[in-house]
Amino acid sequence: MTLQPNALKNLYKILYPKNMSNQLKIITAKRAGFCFGVERAVDMAFITAQNSSNVYTLGPIIHNPQVIDKLRSEGVEPISTIESRDIKVLIIRTHGVPREVLETLSRKKFRVIDATCPFVKKAQQYAKLLNEAGYQVVIVGDEEHPEVKGLMSYAGNDVVVINRAKMLPKLKNKVGVVVQTTQPLSLLKEIMLDMLEHIKEIKVFNTICNSTSLRLKETKTMAKAVDMVLVVGGKNSANTTQLATLCTSMSVPTYHIETASEIREEWFSCVRSVGITAGASTPDWIIKEVEERIKARGGRAPNGHPNKGRNKRTRKTLC
Repeated sequence: MTLQPNALKNLYKILYPKNMSNQLKIITAKRAGFCFGVERAVDMAFITAQNSSNVYTLGPIIHNPQVIDKLRSEGVEPISTIESRDIKVLIIRTHGVPREVLETLSRKKFRVIDATCPFVKKAQQYAKLLNEAGYQVVIVGDEEHPEVKGLMSYAGNDVVVINRAKMLPKLKNKVGVVVQTTQPLSLLKEIMLDMLEHIKEIKVFNTICNSTSLRLKETKTMAKAVDMVLVVGGKNSANTTQLATLCTSMSVPTYHIETASEIREEWFSCVRSVGITAGASTPDWIIKEVEERIKARGGRAPNGHPNKGRNKRTRKTLC
């Protein structure tokens, strides 16, 4: 049977009444967006750009393309080598750099600003301490991540990187453990349980950033209460991807987007509530644009305040 145009319109009105979009509830996670370390690094970059020329970052200062573009517009360029003669100021990214790179930079004539996250610095110190105390250092994390590459340089020649349980290589009987700061606590627990069956002496420094744990916990709670989740942040951001993976594992329709322009109308079919969370490197202005995009189609936050109670530490220069 073929429906006539008018019949199709009537059917659409029944399935998607006009007041349906007005009932769409928006819940934005309180800890969505910049963490302390990222905010600190971005602030340092913008302030440096205002007072200096020929400013560069060694690699992207954070994993967010939109922030990198905004910094570039202010004259801060990411580079992959420190040999350029144009460098007057070089900023070290939040993830830190290998020990040998720092040693090389100390011999350069240009100014170096270290924007390494303090929590990453602490993890580096613990890795060095364990190595000097005779422990074989195990790093729980992603071997290809810049933070882990930096940690490895402090951990000695027999360092091992593990990113999943049940995949333990042969280890020594005296092992020290540090963790990539953005890894979930659940992974550390799984790996520790596995290690306890095989290793006699283990010393563990839980170097997971508290912000990471709280963000994951908050996102998990939020995902249980909504019909769909939008995870906002760079596609190259490990902790943002981690949030998307968590929500997907809960069988909640989840979309990882970088900006509001990626939002599609068809995602909202039969959706009455949407949750918004964001990675630690996502600026507040991008989260607000996502909220406004949903509000434009009739979405509302509880009490009409999408940002109520949220962390608002983002620099004005990013808004």
